[in-house]
Amino acid sequence: MKPAGLPAPSGSASPPCSGPAPRPTAGPYDLVCRARQPGDLATLVEKSPLFLHGLWTAYAPRSLAQFLEPWELPEARPDEARVATIVEGSTPDAEMASFAFIEERGAGRLLFGGFFADGSSLALMTLVEPAAALAALDASGLFTPGSLRTRPLVHIV
Repeated sequence: MKPAGLPAPSGSASPPCSGPAPRPTAGPYDLVCRARQPGDLATLVEKSPLFLHGLWTAYAPRSLAQFLEPWELPEARPDEARVATIVEGSTPDAEMASFAFIEERGAGRLLFGGFFADGSSLALMTLVEPAAALAALDASGLFTPGSLRTRPLVHIV
């Protein structure tokens, strides 16, 4: 939850962020930020009021090697949280698996997604129900069997 009075983690000079999403084990949360260049992330996070006020205390960046753009950015509503689902997994062929992401984006179930250099994937699904979000990608048969896993994300753009 964003404390009252703190601005949203976005602005005209900074791309939006979404978070937090609890990890399956106690510990860190996921924060998804979109930066134009990897070096922009430090500025985006460290100048955020949430970082400056101690609500974010550290971060470990990961960059997508392949990114599927959203068709449109969600309307900015910084005082309203929306629940989404992160789906992660691995694929032997990111090029083919990107078609599953494109299909889900076209159906309105995927906000954005991408693939890391190691073949793992990340999808931010608009579906609130984790089983439905996982099933939507698993049905494609393009991800390593049993590798897909989900967790909720509070989407605050």
